[in-house]
Amino acid sequence: MWARIKRLLSNKTIMLRFAFTLVILLVFRIVSYIPVPLYNTAAINQMLAQSEGFFAILNSFTGQALERFSILALGISPYITASIVIQLLQMVLPSVKEIAETGEAGKAKLNRWTRILAVILAFIQGYALILGTSSGPGSVFYPRYAGSDVVGHLYMALTIAAGTAFSIFIADMVTKRGIGNGTSLLIVAGIVTSIPTMFSVMWQYYIVDKTNGNWSYAWFVIITLLYFAILLAVVFMESAQRKIPIQYANRQGKSDANVPIKLNSAGVIPVIFASTILSIPMTVAGFFSQSVDSGAGYWVNQVFGYTNPIGFILYVILIVIFSFFYAFLQIDPGKIADNLSKSHAFIPSVRPGEDTKNFIAKLLFKVTIIGTIYLVILAVLPILTSAIFGLKGAAGQAIILGGTSLLIVVGVAIETAQQLESDAEQDEYKGIF
Repeated sequence: MWARIKRLLSNKTIMLRFAFTLVILLVFRIVSYIPVPLYNTAAINQMLAQSEGFFAILNSFTGQALERFSILALGISPYITASIVIQLLQMVLPSVKEIAETGEAGKAKLNRWTRILAVILAFIQGYALILGTSSGPGSVFYPRYAGSDVVGHLYMALTIAAGTAFSIFIADMVTKRGIGNGTSLLIVAGIVTSIPTMFSVMWQYYIVDKTNGNWSYAWFVIITLLYFAILLAVVFMESAQRKIPIQYANRQGKSDANVPIKLNSAGVIPVIFASTILSIPMTVAGFFSQSVDSGAGYWVNQVFGYTNPIGFILYVILIVIFSFFYAFLQIDPGKIADNLSKSHAFIPSVRPGEDTKNFIAKLLFKVTIIGTIYLVILAVLPILTSAIFGLKGAAGQAIILGGTSLLIVVGVAIETAQQLESDAEQDEYKGIF
């Protein structure tokens, strides 16, 4: 490990790209503190204090930019949603699939569509968020701007859309000139900033305030150890692979070639999908009902709020469905079987063609079962630990064990480390010639 670290540190190109990435991320963090003009942040803070689930996740992804209601309040999340929509359209509409299969020109066209859709979604989501946080005419404005209403709402929504466009631009710069995937790193940059806040809240909750009396110190140590144990478990599970050994017909002797299938090939997408779908009815209900304690708002919260029994069951079911859906979307057994045949490769004891396709499909199904169980456990851990440790209010929102955020951070860290090593090796080969 130390040899690999030394090799990376001695590579000037990698270090320059790393420094560029850090500078860009620093700029992104500074911009996230610029507030949306006219907006009174007390309105969004009140909503976040009462809400759970999707808005808490979104706030974490943006590095608390949502609670500050900065121009990056939505960050890169509309671009991720737009990317998912375009991917799904490729499965539903043959015309979109044809564009994707036309090479670099098709990819560039779909990428342009994704950006346009992302800005449109950012405007709609920003406008909906402003309406959802207003309890009356002008309530989201500072007193001196209370007469702005519709024009002010549109102005603020456009500002938020511009912030998303800026996030996409920053992400592209990191991807092209920095290290790793820019979109993923922007999300990780937001999530990582909440980790010091979590331990600060824990220290205040257990050590300073001694919420659990004489047992407060013990609870602080237990939760800290549990956090790092979950972190190690996630690193292990994200690195786990099922390797399918393959042999080449034109090669003699033992072959070390294989087709790797990740244990969690769907990644974090199923959890994001499930959270987003459950949040839509609650968001719509919030426009018409200001209270979740009575009326329609109460029933919508009971059914779709995943901290409640019915919502919890729906949440788990949606994660399971999307895990299998996205796993088979990412890994196409038929395509792998065709590629093996074209390469004159085969799986030992399995006939090429349809048998190979069925073998890979069955294996992917079995692996996805394990990956889905792991994903469900990780997704519901914050809910269960909050109930077990009695974490409520600000402590419940800040102290999160497991969950989507940890999965994203670990996944992006592994992916970035692999890319760094690959780039370093590529530079060494260039140096030889």
